Amino acid sequence: MAKKKPRILLVNDDGVYAAGIAAMYHELVKIGDVTVVAPESERSSISQAITLYQPLYHKRVSVRKEFSAHAMSGTPADCVKFGVSMILKKKPDLVVSGVNDGCNDGCSIFYSGTVGAAREGALMGIPSIAISLDSFGATCFQHAAQVGVMMARWVLSHRLSRGTFLNINVPDIDLKKIKGIRWTRQCKVPIHGEFKKKRAPSGKTYYWLTGRPPAGKNERQSDSYLLKKGYVVVAPIHCDATDHDFLRSVKGSIFL
Repeated sequence: MAKKKPRILLVNDDGVYAAGIAAMYHELVKIGDVTVVAPESERSSISQAITLYQPLYHKRVSVRKEFSAHAMSGTPADCVKFGVSMILKKKPDLVVSGVNDGCNDGCSIFYSGTVGAAREGALMGIPSIAISLDSFGATCFQHAAQVGVMMARWVLSHRLSRGTFLNINVPDIDLKKIKGIRWTRQCKVPIHGEFKKKRAPSGKTYYWLTGRPPAGKNERQSDSYLLKKGYVVVAPIHCDATDHDFLRSVKGSIFL
């Protein structure tokens, strides 16, 4: 009897027609049955937001005449919820989010819709990974997708503890030039944002948030630092944000 293929839910935040999700799809179908559920348009930097006060719309679409997908009016986290409960009607074996156009290392994980979708999967008890390419406006996602399918195989065979998901970032360099894959931790240096003041044609003043992500120079074992050094970085992220060290330090304390 042939071994049953794993069921994989593929989502993103760049939108259902993005090049990154197409590249990831073509790699994942080599190892499993893939269902694509993604926002109908780009929903970057929306974190793990869900839609509560607006209706959600869904339609089947053809992506580049290469594969069929489900396009959603909602957020990446909505796509995970809807994909599991309404389309698959049961939990898949794996949730894959990406490939994202742009890195999601360090403190970016708090803002990223790509990471938010993987966290949503982990909260639902589904092994999940987020994968991002360290480039904006990339034209080729194949090597990142190849890394993604390799990590997908690893997760399917090793499993993850409940509530943990993997955040993977890939350098935008030739696969042969990548130095290796490093298990690492999230950089804690905040993203330094700046507001540029501008004036609209109407004369009204407005502001545009800009800035550069940190290189993690002072955190040499962090994902941000090692990514810039040419490594694929894999950070295990847990959904439990409790400071357990602090909790242990105040155990037994009584507030009056």
